[in-house]
Amino acid sequence: MEIVMSNQITTAFVQQFSANIQLLSQQKVSLFRSAVREESINGEKAFFDQVGSTTAQLRTSRHADTPLIETPHARRMVLTSTYEVADLIDDADKVRLLTDPSSTYAKAMAGAMGRAMDDAIITSATGSALTGKTGSSSVSLTNTIAHGNTGLTIAKLTEAKKKLDQGNVDPTIPRYIAVSPEQIEDLLNNTTVTSSDFNTVKALAQGDIDTFVGFKFIVTNRLGTSNGARNCFAWAEDGLLLGVGKNVTSRIEERADKSYSTQVYYCADFGATRMEEAKVVQVECSES
Repeated sequence: MEIVMSNQITTAFVQQFSANIQLLSQQKVSLFRSAVREESINGEKAFFDQVGSTTAQLRTSRHADTPLIETPHARRMVLTSTYEVADLIDDADKVRLLTDPSSTYAKAMAGAMGRAMDDAIITSATGSALTGKTGSSSVSLTNTIAHGNTGLTIAKLTEAKKKLDQGNVDPTIPRYIAVSPEQIEDLLNNTTVTSSDFNTVKALAQGDIDTFVGFKFIVTNRLGTSNGARNCFAWAEDGLLLGVGKNVTSRIEERADKSYSTQVYYCADFGATRMEEAKVVQVECSES
């Protein structure tokens, strides 16, 4: 592991009136972890079997043969990766500062791990999923709503809901949609004041509510773009899976080999996959 010493600590050297170290604006936790299915796994890869639907047959006579109907099976593979981040705080820096920066550094690194987890989930949502007995095959997501040179609209939200419904997704499973701040602004700008939806959209934009058209909104700045469109996506909770091999762990300890500087270290093993195409809808949204 490469250790990057915190040469930037000198920017925090303080005068007597400054007693705190400010944690600059950043996403501090995973926004997506609680919105997907999570499983503990052992090893660098794991398989999760899928059991499809079958059909009951009507019995037409007494003592008839038992109908044996083969239930369809498939599987998805999750590959885990190791993520880590560390920094060194020179022992002399603690003397120059009016507060020990270790806890602030720890919060920043916990945020970094949460964002890495979100990136893995976002990539798995609309990317290729590994499938087959050994995970040697892949399947892409074709459940897409084209951008149509428009941003996010209520029509696109209702279309995403319809696609999930047409895929026979259980309506009791929580549903989410990931968007950027631009899409929230789209909804507000494209909903007329006289519309019955205006007050709801306004409350959504102000953060007073987080659910609209049956979707809980997750607003993030980590969604990718392609061809001038933001790759938003809607999903049912169990349509995406996060496999955790090693949960986020941390160590804050002195390094004798680094002049007893304090090392703040975070590490985790995880990976993600899309479990079922019918439970994920990519919603392309144009951005100006």
